[in-house]
Amino acid sequence: MRVGGLGLVILAAILWGISGGLGGFLMDKGWDPLVISFYRGAVGLVCILIWFLFQPTRWNKPLLLWSVVAGIGVAGNFVFYFVSISEGSVAVAATLMYTAPIFVLLISFIFRLEQASLFKWLAIGCVMAGVVLLTEVYSIGSEGITMLGLMTGLGAGLSYALFIFGFKYASRHGQPQGILTIAFLAFTIITLLFIDHSEAASVFYSPDLGWIILLGIFGAGVSFFLYVVGLKKTSPTSASIIAMVEPVTASLFGFMVLSELLTVTQLGGMAIILVTVTILSVNKS
Repeated sequence: MRVGGLGLVILAAILWGISGGLGGFLMDKGWDPLVISFYRGAVGLVCILIWFLFQPTRWNKPLLLWSVVAGIGVAGNFVFYFVSISEGSVAVAATLMYTAPIFVLLISFIFRLEQASLFKWLAIGCVMAGVVLLTEVYSIGSEGITMLGLMTGLGAGLSYALFIFGFKYASRHGQPQGILTIAFLAFTIITLLFIDHSEAASVFYSPDLGWIILLGIFGAGVSFFLYVVGLKKTSPTSASIIAMVEPVTASLFGFMVLSELLTVTQLGGMAIILVTVTILSVNKS
């Protein structure tokens, strides 16, 4: 059971990593990051609805509230992530997104859900140092990521943290398929307000339609299903560590398909972030 659960989480993380690469690929072809984000979530909603129809669940007010919070988190995560990719690279954006556990810590400190400690503050400091090296913020705007790319990458991490909180509290009142259905419905409504509708409509007669559908299936539909099912068969700590496969997969995609290269300094920053977050996850267990 445990091995099977880890395998599902690994597969979900690989699909998430590939979806980041597909997003970069589509942006290179001229598609707007917001339109790509919208279709990633909208196609995901269709997939989750199929799961919900086979395993319906009851809804209640707390479930609706926290699921909408999770949906806001998903919207911010998808949009900020793809904007960050457009302003830098897939590898940098994916790694910045995985600063989410640090934001979870800070939010927990603010609302006194968790006690601060020297170890936790050191972990936050290490991640911040890793971000500086990864983004080369001291030479921002030269040839690497822009300031917008840096801020949206961190915004993707913060939004991911919001999704974690929303999903966690919603899980106390209902089943995952119900939570994700509401979350992705909220996502679709929110992003629909901000996208270029003419460009979104042009997707249906574009030769890239197949890639966009594949992005939604990989990046939201099948991947979330695999992750949630896998999470039931393994510990949250193990799942969070294994999910680090995502930025690695995204980096490999960026290198092999999009010809994106990282400097030695950036690779060192990426390693510091991923190792620190992994140690933090193990320590929390």
